Amino acid sequence: MSQSSSSILEIIDISKIYGPVKALQNVSLNVSPGEWLAIMGPSGSGKTTLMNIIGCLDSPSLGRVTLDGLSLDSLSLAELTTIRREAIGLIFQQFHLISYLTALENVMVAQYYHSLVDEKEALEALERVGLSDRAKHLPRQLSGGEQQRVCIARALINHPKILLADEPTGNLDETNENMVMDILHTLHNQGGTIIVVTHSPEVAAHAERTVVLEHGRVESDRRNSQAGENGRAAFQEAASEA
Repeated sequence: MSQSSSSILEIIDISKIYGPVKALQNVSLNVSPGEWLAIMGPSGSGKTTLMNIIGCLDSPSLGRVTLDGLSLDSLSLAELTTIRREAIGLIFQQFHLISYLTALENVMVAQYYHSLVDEKEALEALERVGLSDRAKHLPRQLSGGEQQRVCIARALINHPKILLADEPTGNLDETNENMVMDILHTLHNQGGTIIVVTHSPEVAAHAERTVVLEHGRVESDRRNSQAGENGRAAFQEAASEA
């Protein structure tokens, strides 16, 4: 559901070099506001490196990255951290919740590093992912799917320009995988820009567009024929037949 022809993210001919290893080579892509993009590729293809650069966790060795009109090329690590907190909502496969904080407090931690904490707003974020009744539970008292939904609420609390998810269903069973994908569909239908890094063709089918990396290069960049609601229906039908 792209909303504009302008790009919220521009990656222009970037490379990432570690000594003799070229993790990324001359990669270029644009992401429009409101677009849902999937990034795929085998192990060693460069997708994690690309995700880290998009998420302001790293910088390219060569090339340019522009986020919502702001060039990231010359920013320091501290400046990149600020941009990440303000503009990127990160969802991790391993959850990274603080074990001694409740679900509500884990969401509020993201507020703390961004601005002022607001318990009411954090509770509303949990409600968006169907977890308001689990707000006072510690991570060990939550299922894997519930922990991932806390991660989504935490990622959304500061109203990011891009929601960046790394294998968001990788540790989930089928029921919770469907639940997480339904949440992403809802966010996308509300105009959210989503980038999902995944090894799963089924998860990628939900996106409007799939970029496949191979040996640090863009192997293909294609529109998905079963994007959006059709992708969700196809995914759920395949899951029911499995």
